[in-house]
This record gives sequence, C-alpha cells and structure tokens, in this order.
Amino acid sequence: MFSAPEARLRELNIILPELPAAGGNYLSAKKVGNLVFLAGVISTGPEGVITGTAGLDRTVEEGYAAARACALTQLAVLRQQLGSLDAVKSIVSVNGYVNAAQGFPDSPKVINGASDLFIEVLGENARHVRAAIGVSALPRNALVELQMTVEI
Repeated sequence: MFSAPEARLRELNIILPELPAAGGNYLSAKKVGNLVFLAGVISTGPEGVITGTAGLDRTVEEGYAAARACALTQLAVLRQQLGSLDAVKSIVSVNGYVNAAQGFPDSPKVINGASDLFIEVLGENARHVRAAIGVSALPRNALVELQMTVEI
C-alpha cells in the first residue's frame, strides 16, 4: 500500500521549498468546489530562478530538474492552502511550459520531471492529463513554468 503524501515526503527525505512572493496581483491558488486551481510557478532553486533555454544553453536533464523544482513549489502551495497534502484526492491536470529554442522537440521529456515527482509522492492518484508546450520566453527567463489543477 502507498503511504499518505505527507508520510511519503518524509520517506523520500523531501523538504518542500519556501514559497516565493507572487509576481503580480493574483492568487497562488483558488478553491472552487472540490477543485484547487494553482497559478503558474516558475522554476526556482536555492540559488534563485533556474533560467535558460532548453535546446540552446540547457539540456533535457536540466529542464527535467527544473520541472521537478516547479512541482515541489506547487506541492508547497497546496500544503499552504490545504494544511496537508493528505487532503489531495488526485491531480487532474498539469500545464507545463518550457522556455525552448525554436523547434525543440522534447518539452514532454522536460515536463516529465514534474509528472514523475507527483506520482512518486502521491501515487497513482497523481496520474493526470497534461500539456507540455515549448515557448519562446517565460517570466524572469525561467526555464520552466508549471500550472495545475487538483481535486480535494
């Protein structure tokens, strides 16, 4: 049997990051009925924003790590909003945006960094529908941005 998400984080020795300040006049998350809509978060790490362009100065593996960092931030947002990740019933959808060179074909491989983490922490209930889109620019030159919807 799969552990509850909060216990699973401890088992995996994962510490969620501090939440960054909002970049504008918007909510980080909004509950509507049994759904929580999460605003996009950009890739950040201990050194600040994870920047770059996939297929130019960043590899698929670096993008994967940046998407994983976004996923950790989204889990931190959910914990803040819900009090515990154990309240999450399922992840409904994930929209992943990759700052990518024109013609970069591997945005789905990059966004797997987020999808894989969600399944690692939340189990099969984390399987979701998804878009993985290469874009020409992201805020603060971030490598990845992740937006999602969860069911509670």
